[in-house]
Amino acid sequence: MRQSTTMDLNLLRVFVAIHETGSLTAAAQRLYVSQPAVSQALARLRRTFDDPLFERDGRTMQPTALASSVFPAFREALGGIDRALDSVHAFDPARSDKVFRIAMAELGEIGWLPAILRAIRSQSPGIGVEVVPMDVEALPEWLARGTVDVALTPSPVPGDYAHVLVKSQGYGVAMAAAHPRAHGDLTVADYEGADHVEVTSDSGRPHVYAAWDRAGISIVPKVHVNHITSLPVVLVESGPLMATVPDTIARGWARTWPLVVKPLPFDMPPVEVRLYRRATTHQTGALDWLFATVAQAIQGSTGQFDVIHGDASV
Repeated sequence: MRQSTTMDLNLLRVFVAIHETGSLTAAAQRLYVSQPAVSQALARLRRTFDDPLFERDGRTMQPTALASSVFPAFREALGGIDRALDSVHAFDPARSDKVFRIAMAELGEIGWLPAILRAIRSQSPGIGVEVVPMDVEALPEWLARGTVDVALTPSPVPGDYAHVLVKSQGYGVAMAAAHPRAHGDLTVADYEGADHVEVTSDSGRPHVYAAWDRAGISIVPKVHVNHITSLPVVLVESGPLMATVPDTIARGWARTWPLVVKPLPFDMPPVEVRLYRRATTHQTGALDWLFATVAQAIQGSTGQFDVIHGDASV
């Protein structure tokens, strides 16, 4: 860095925003300024550091070695400044019209989104919510860049992201009441020898596969469906199929569908569902409020999975 220079706070914000988003356009949108303003700030930063700092690679801006080395300290400093400002001008949800982005799988959207919306809107009718379909592989980058504000998933997220355990979810075996194995105990041999249907969007599937491996069970599902909402009618109408699914969901279905839910015939620890928060430093007061509000809403909800109901005459 050149001597006798000072770092303007706005330049610091631009630097952190570009590093976190990987885009001049996205950085401008986050900072509510024009893209030329971000480009001009980056030019000043480059002169200050006598380094390119960010270089274009396809559609993203990749940090140089120098940029990567100073980013952690700059992010920490900016986070401290923002938290100090938040302590003076606290985030007021009742006055906010911010739109929060929450990543969750279909199961979470069905079961817990109503409770989340009630909790948010009871404090802030002006706040908007956008649900982003879960992509486990993309999630670390989303949290790092602030693409989403919080994420609900049972899949461990690589990296040092703040998170909290919100639910422990057991699994069971669902089948039609007319299934040959619907009566009596379900053995491992019965389970392994049956035809199975699985939901490809169930982010708990890796936990099921791991339990199969530990139990020495080898299964290739015969039917794959995209959405959990299709599963009850598939089980009832499509022959002797079984599905390994969250037991609270299956028991909800069984209230209105002719389904039977049995315990797993092998050991599988409950799946721990965690709420993760983004690592970016912008609007930390709003993020603190959102994270606490969503966590409390889920922890206080039993879920509304039985909304996928059937005709009792089926």
